[in-house]
Amino acid sequence: MSEPAALDAGLLRAFPLPCLSEEGDKEDRGRALIVGGSAEVPGAAILAGIAALRAGAGKLQIVTDVAVATAIGIAVPEARVIAGSPIPHVCDAQSVTIGCGMDHGPALDRRLAELLDCGAEVPLILDAAVLGCLPGLADKVRAWRGGAVLLPHAREMASLLECDPEEVEIDPLLAARHAADRYHAVALVKGRFSFVAAPDGRAFHFEGGGIGLATSGSGDVLAGIVGGLAARGADPLTATLWGVWLHGEAGRQLTKDVGRVGFLAREIAELVPALLHDQDRRSH
Repeated sequence: MSEPAALDAGLLRAFPLPCLSEEGDKEDRGRALIVGGSAEVPGAAILAGIAALRAGAGKLQIVTDVAVATAIGIAVPEARVIAGSPIPHVCDAQSVTIGCGMDHGPALDRRLAELLDCGAEVPLILDAAVLGCLPGLADKVRAWRGGAVLLPHAREMASLLECDPEEVEIDPLLAARHAADRYHAVALVKGRFSFVAAPDGRAFHFEGGGIGLATSGSGDVLAGIVGGLAARGADPLTATLWGVWLHGEAGRQLTKDVGRVGFLAREIAELVPALLHDQDRRSH
């Protein structure tokens, strides 16, 4: 098996994002659907949704718990916020990101199974709470026609593979490859050194953006970035590679400007538009 390629700005030139015309409108940049948030963690949906917009998605919908829908709508006035089932809205979206801030339990298992059976064909980004539902739904994830992305840290990856966390920590690249094969999805193992594996066997490693990224809400921002890029038309692997790089580069910049630790997850997304602009300028 080949060694993983280094994920850096140079590699991203081989994975260009869809071009954006100056004559285009928000419909051309796609609708990102975020399914997340709960009474205890409404902020996760907010972080993911704002990150999707910062990554360039043209429209944002957030499906969340009825108890927090109004509060999220006020916090993110750019979004259409929906309380209830995401199923009626999935087919109108260009990407679906689910899991951030959701409650574990049978209700989530049922909601995810229903979503996987809905017949949509859009990139599906799976994060946080829903990752624990996936071992029993592997066949449904494999059959998802739009392509799926898994964004676990080491403990969540262990749950996905039904193994001990120590096994993932010893060889995170192998774990990412096993998950990519088992779920036929792009799989990331987050950490100081992050690894991305694709179902076709390609793999990539990223040296990370520093310890400051290990902060509350950081993973929600990453999921939103990936979802936003997918809404713009990027395929699941391209969206993941760019998402990991943008998230990491924002962390490096914040480490320099703010400090090694102490910057906030909400500040990560604020740097994404400028990073995208700089990378686009260098590639032309």
